[in-house]
Amino acid sequence: MERIVLAYAGGVAGAVAISWLKARHKAEVVTLTVDLGQGRQLEAVRDRALSLGAVRAHVVDARDAFVRDFVLPSLKADALFDDRSPMAAALARPLVARALAEIAAIEHTTVVAHTGGRRGRKGAIDTLLKAQRPALRVLAPLRDRDLTLDELDARAAQLGLRVPPPGGCRTDANLWGRTIECPALDDAWAEPSDDVFTLTRPARECPDEPAYVDLAYERGVPTAINGVAMPLPDLIAALGTLAAAHGVGRIDVVQHRVGGTTLRELAEAPAAVLLHAGHRDLRQVATPRELERFSRTISAEYADMIYSGQWYSPLRAALDGFVEATQDRITGVVRSRLFKGASTIVGRTLAPEGAAGPTIIPVTRIR
Repeated sequence: MERIVLAYAGGVAGAVAISWLKARHKAEVVTLTVDLGQGRQLEAVRDRALSLGAVRAHVVDARDAFVRDFVLPSLKADALFDDRSPMAAALARPLVARALAEIAAIEHTTVVAHTGGRRGRKGAIDTLLKAQRPALRVLAPLRDRDLTLDELDARAAQLGLRVPPPGGCRTDANLWGRTIECPALDDAWAEPSDDVFTLTRPARECPDEPAYVDLAYERGVPTAINGVAMPLPDLIAALGTLAAAHGVGRIDVVQHRVGGTTLRELAEAPAAVLLHAGHRDLRQVATPRELERFSRTISAEYADMIYSGQWYSPLRAALDGFVEATQDRITGVVRSRLFKGASTIVGRTLAPEGAAGPTIIPVTRIR
């Protein structure tokens, strides 16, 4: 019997896909759930997959790998799609693709499946999977219209699953941020309600006094908050909590997608917004003018590369070489003021050249 490894996040589409793949392909379905810090009880997700008919359900804790291998390189490159979005979901795709390929090898199959590709993402995850194992056969029933949305709703009802209301929001979350897609908000003029945001407070509920945050960087890597050193995954979590309490990190942008289309994206990325702003500010201060101008070009190329699914390409390896060569200068501290949903950089200092860490001197003394 054929075996299919399905990327399963625990939602309705994944639940329906388990039963649909079994029936349509007469196959055993093995699920893979990747823990990227999305804050869900993943043991419960695993149990649900088994109850729905999966023969095995793998749960992989990839939080450290996500930060080390994907988030950090994009931060060092100052890669923001359309100069706004930290691309939390797009950064997760290459890691999920890598894990799918690894589990497929363990399960002795060349067939994998996912439930993505419904809103302009066709090809990205497939490109990433093929880069891992060219022989993989990729099934995407929703994207390829093998399983229509009406059929998905009908099957979900048969399984006793709660079907999201028409026009409801679809979210994707990990420790780097949360993306929100709502058909009702495709109209770029429509103001989103506070209800669609779950991480960040609305400005009216934020403290009436500002908070000041000092972020230390060493060779481009964030190392401490307000003088307290911590591992980067913990730093992201702590900074996200602090920034969200002050309403910082909401993003509302109309993105120019690959192929000339546009799509509105809402997101919440409190830690990512502050860390990107701090890194870019230090780069601008520490880097000679010509190199800084060229770095901006590299940032845009890096973001496009992530979004189009080229993470495992020779292009990324070449871009990483340039980015790493510029990080020695990016050692210092950036101070940000958080108040009522806004973050403003109000100070920055650089470490003396050759110092091991951010032993601070005023920027005005740098020659």
